[in-house]
Amino acid sequence: MRSFLLSVPLASLVLGAAMAASPPSSEIDDKASAAVNPADCQTCHENAVSNAFLHSKHAGLAESCASCHAGAADHAKGMMEGKENVPKPSIKALKPADQSKICLNCHEKSNQANWAGGVHDRRNVACTTCHSVHDYKSTQSQLKTTRDTETCANCHQAIRAKTLRSSHHPVREGRMDCGSCHNPHDSTKPKMLKADWITEQCLTCHTEKRGPFLWEHAPVRENCALCHDPHGSNHDKLLVAKQPFLCQRCHLNTRHPGTLYDGTNTAGGPSTSNRAVEHACKNCHQNVHGGNAPSGPYLGR
Repeated sequence: MRSFLLSVPLASLVLGAAMAASPPSSEIDDKASAAVNPADCQTCHENAVSNAFLHSKHAGLAESCASCHAGAADHAKGMMEGKENVPKPSIKALKPADQSKICLNCHEKSNQANWAGGVHDRRNVACTTCHSVHDYKSTQSQLKTTRDTETCANCHQAIRAKTLRSSHHPVREGRMDCGSCHNPHDSTKPKMLKADWITEQCLTCHTEKRGPFLWEHAPVRENCALCHDPHGSNHDKLLVAKQPFLCQRCHLNTRHPGTLYDGTNTAGGPSTSNRAVEHACKNCHQNVHGGNAPSGPYLGR
C-alpha cells in the first residue's frame, strides 16, 4: 500500500514533464498547416520552382515556400479545393520595405547588416529589384543580370556612360565590378564605399601612392576625386580635366605665368611663354602624388 502511494506522485511528475515537453496539439496543427511542399506548388508554378531555383541554395533549405510567401498554405489548399478568388501570396504585391523585410529574416548579417535606413532602402529599392530567387542570371549573388555592373546600370545610367569613355577602370573588360569598390547593401560610408573614404578605397589597389612621402601634395591626401574621375574620363589617367588646365584650377598665381592659353601665348602667337602648346605640368613635376627626393620640394624629378 505504501509503495503504491509513493508511485502515484512519481507517475504524476513524469506525466507532467512529458506534457510540458510536448507542444500543444493546436501549435502542431498550425505548423503543419503553414508548411507547404514545393512539389505541390510546382503543379501550377512550374517555371518558378524549376530551372535556376533548383540549383540555388534556397532549394536545398528545409523551409517550404511558406517561409517567404505568407499565406502559401491557405492558397495551396484553396486551389486544390477548387475555390475561386483565392488570395495570392505574391511578394511583388508588397511594398519594397516589406519585400526586403522578408529577405532580411535570414540575410541579416555581413553585407546586409546595415541595409535598414540606407540610401537604397530610403529610395524604395527592394532586394527583389536586383536579386531573383526563382530566375537569376548571375553565377553569384542571384542577380537578375549576368554581372552586377549591368544590374547597377539599370538605375545609374550616367555612371555607365562614364565607363564607356576612353580612360576607364577595367570594368568593361570584366576585371572589376561595381562591387569592387561599393557595397550596395551598406550606406554607413560615403558613396557606399567599402572603405571609410574615397582615398582609402583607391589606395587598396594603388598602394604605391600611399606614402608616406617627404614632400606631399595636399589634394592627394584629401581626395583622389579632386583630380580623377573613378568611373571614367576622356582625358588620360581618368583626369577630370586636361593638363595644364587641371593644375591651373588651384595653381593660378605661381612663378609661372598664370594666364590661360589663348591666341596670344601659344607657340604661334605674338607673345610666347614657357607654357607652349603640348607642354604640361607633369613634364617637370613628375611626382605629383608625392616624392622623397631631397631636392624635390616642388614634386620635381
